[in-house]
Amino acid sequence: MPLKLHPDTSNKSEKSDLLKGLNSKQLEAVTSTEGPLLIIAGAGSGKTRVLTYRIAYMIQQGALPGQILALTFTNKAAKEMKQRIAKLVSPEAAAAIYAGTFHSIYARLLRQNADKIGYTSDFSIYDTDDSQSTIKSILKDLNITKDQVTPQAVQSRISYAKNRMIGWQEFASKASSPVDRIAARVYQEFDKKLVQCNAMDFDDLLLNMINLLKSSGEMLDYYQNRFQYILVDEYQDTNRSQYLSLNYFSAQHKNICVVGDDAQSIYRWRGAEIRNILDFQKDYPNAHLVRLEQNYRSTKTILSAADAVIRMNKGQIPKKLWTENDEGNKITLKQLNDDRDEAEYVSKIISQKISLGQNYSNVAVLYRTNAQSLLFENSFRAKNIPYIIIGGISFYKRKEIKDTVSYMKLLINPNDDESCIRALNEPPRGIGKTTIEKVREFANQHSIPLFQAFSRADEIQELQPRFKLSASKFSNLILKYSQIIKDENSDIFIRQYLEETGLVQFYSEMDTDDAQERVRNISQLISDLTRYYANTDNPTLSDYVQQISLITDIDEKDTSQNRVTLMTLHSAKGLEFPNVFICGLEAGLFPLSRTETNIEEEEEERRLFYVGITRAEKDLYLTYAASRMRFGEINRQMKSKFLNNIPSTLFSSSSSTILPQQQFSPPINSFTGNMVPKRDNSNIPQFDDLHVGKPNFEYSQIQDEEELKPGDKVRHNLFGEGKVISLAGSRTNIQAIVNFQGLGKKKLMLQYAKLEKIK
Repeated sequence: MPLKLHPDTSNKSEKSDLLKGLNSKQLEAVTSTEGPLLIIAGAGSGKTRVLTYRIAYMIQQGALPGQILALTFTNKAAKEMKQRIAKLVSPEAAAAIYAGTFHSIYARLLRQNADKIGYTSDFSIYDTDDSQSTIKSILKDLNITKDQVTPQAVQSRISYAKNRMIGWQEFASKASSPVDRIAARVYQEFDKKLVQCNAMDFDDLLLNMINLLKSSGEMLDYYQNRFQYILVDEYQDTNRSQYLSLNYFSAQHKNICVVGDDAQSIYRWRGAEIRNILDFQKDYPNAHLVRLEQNYRSTKTILSAADAVIRMNKGQIPKKLWTENDEGNKITLKQLNDDRDEAEYVSKIISQKISLGQNYSNVAVLYRTNAQSLLFENSFRAKNIPYIIIGGISFYKRKEIKDTVSYMKLLINPNDDESCIRALNEPPRGIGKTTIEKVREFANQHSIPLFQAFSRADEIQELQPRFKLSASKFSNLILKYSQIIKDENSDIFIRQYLEETGLVQFYSEMDTDDAQERVRNISQLISDLTRYYANTDNPTLSDYVQQISLITDIDEKDTSQNRVTLMTLHSAKGLEFPNVFICGLEAGLFPLSRTETNIEEEEEERRLFYVGITRAEKDLYLTYAASRMRFGEINRQMKSKFLNNIPSTLFSSSSSTILPQQQFSPPINSFTGNMVPKRDNSNIPQFDDLHVGKPNFEYSQIQDEEELKPGDKVRHNLFGEGKVISLAGSRTNIQAIVNFQGLGKKKLMLQYAKLEKIK
């Protein structure tokens, strides 16, 4: 039903002040409050402002804040949204809104109704490390070794299945490879173990929300009326379970507003389904569509490049970004000799910008894979360029922090086996692997959690008296403070408990730099706990642990300090910088080689390039190397096909498309330190001659190693007859470029290509 005005919020000047400054499309998006709404928000178009003002406007129009559900993809985004709404409307209204990530909001709702799906309200939340540790123990129980499969591989497959709502039964029925069959066995045991430990992994938070909504018509009706207005940010990155849960929530009132940009859908590898946003108007035939196409971030030149790249994708919702900003500087395209020269070039340009008065924090260096950061780090350190790597080890993933949090988790949920194992010997209590295995066997025999087994250590005949004593002290410590916290909810007792564990004393007595750093980290965590209790209404240890359990690497991004930011393109989403370098734009690296035969993956890689381009405000630098070191061997590289999508008129006249061959520095084998034997490269064609836009990597079985030379005619069992254009590489890495009749040029590895020389 249409919103009705509250008497005290109908002031026209107040409403006009709120809407002042919005462009026509933003205004349309903010004021279209009823029914399904799809907002296609191009990069830099002010979508955060639109979401915030839309919520504030709805509250002014009479919507109850407690009936608004706003789902974001980072806790940081949700926090900033509520802070803005507090200023626009009131702190009380902002506090009443259900705003947060899918995982944090769903965890909150599940705790309120955990008994309806077979859990208690104090269930633990397992992160990736916890899940992999549990899977590791299951593999051991199944006598499956690391040579057969790694815990990481199994966890990845299970998460992939859960993201697509595939249960272990269906997964098992479709498993075709040995690894998948192992993963199916582990999947079944993993689900059982999570229930036994009163724990959920991140994927379960989404799945169990659906299970809760399906548990009864009464429950579904309650939440459909509770959340009458639903807003979803970054809708292009939702997976199957998120999509279905949203459909359940919105089915009755259909007041669902989704905001996103299909051109920035870059998380297919972790379950995101771009069809969710592409098909929104099919799911909601009466949906209103608003396109936010005015960009406030980048220059006209940068936007033209981004548009030229993304228009090559077939699967998209048409849009055309435009801006009132200046034309701006041309894009710099630079080919370097090798990956070392690429890092040196970037360092040189950064140093020049600093000498002209810019800040280091104005610069971001983006790359496709984490491994590419090393050479930039080496170069930056040599030139005293301060930097930060986004995506490094998270504070909450440090060993000493996870150990401390495990002690907290045990107070809340003693059934948590992973927390029990982690806390047990940190600090060491003389309880070895053999003892733990005997206790684990006892737990399995009696179908009880591990902590209960330690509490009953006296019943385990095989244990020596000293081990029984250690186990008893450990369990009594947990039980003692578990009761204290129930009786008196105070951080004072939690601090006493953590001190009594001996963890801080253990590191303090080691008296090494590393140990002291661990002490400082634990101290910082305890201080954070104290601040939480001091600044939160009705604080609980359970809520605090849930809060830090759901913190992601993205939430910990800090680009405010005066340092150059290094990160992968995936990590750059949502950020912006005056100066952006996108490095390693080479075939096989960006896009990755696996995309050559998969159009969906290639389109996602192109979207990733689009995301990188649109991070830049003023200056954009695109670099690639003519050769790159991999596994100690020099590999000749071809520039990325994506670069061919950008009109040459957008590049500066000083941009270098190819360096003279004689300028290449002698490649060094990183394992031996010797120079790689030089060979005649005079016949190697320039990159633009290779028709990069066509697939050019083909692999087949080797037939013989007969010496070839440019001009020789050859026959391939798939491509037919062709002529060798050039050869490059050495020893087992010789590569040939062959021009096949009717097919054009293809790059083949002689070690694998089944070529016959035509004499």
